[in-house]
Amino acid sequence: MPDLTLHGGLGARVDAEIEVKRSRFLCRLVRTETEDAARAAIDDARKEHWNARHHCSAFVLGPATASDQVRRSNDDGEPSGTAGRPMLEALAGRGFVDCVAVVSRYFGGTLLGAGGLVRAYSEAVLTAIDLAHTGGLVVARERRELFSLALSHADAGRIEAELRQRGVLILGTDYGREAVLHIADDDAERLAATVAQVTAGAANLELRGHEWVDVAV
Repeated sequence: MPDLTLHGGLGARVDAEIEVKRSRFLCRLVRTETEDAARAAIDDARKEHWNARHHCSAFVLGPATASDQVRRSNDDGEPSGTAGRPMLEALAGRGFVDCVAVVSRYFGGTLLGAGGLVRAYSEAVLTAIDLAHTGGLVVARERRELFSLALSHADAGRIEAELRQRGVLILGTDYGREAVLHIADDDAERLAATVAQVTAGAANLELRGHEWVDVAV
């Protein structure tokens, strides 16, 4: 399963709400990359929904293959294991990384029991994830090789368009004495052949390292 996250960079957010026996569960899913930022998002939810009874949370930071991936969850006063853990399992089960989920609960007067809470908190997160998918707001996180391609200003626009049409992921362009395209790819040989084709062999790729990048799903 690929690592997935929210499209739009840090701070991207999706909100969802479900109701179970008159209790309202409001989930916000926020893209982040550090524990401090994740806890700041939790604090923001707590401030916005100050009169909600609970603000349960879970976050996953870093790729699934990393030995130092961070996973945290908090029940915030709900019975142990009925909120944060199922929220974390919902995120991890759908392959979501670099995200924090916060579910603010407004109590509706009816006790749900342990099983009911587990289902409700999990469903709230899954509903937010489904909304993100439906809205085209999900991208994959992949480790790619980074390249730069220096071009004349006169040719840059045309060549960039042709590369994009061939599915090349272009991260951006710097304009100075030359126009320099920044490219991420997972097949250096194929990319070199494509660049040679669209530039008639007049430009050379330079390898710049590796980076985790957003890729359309």
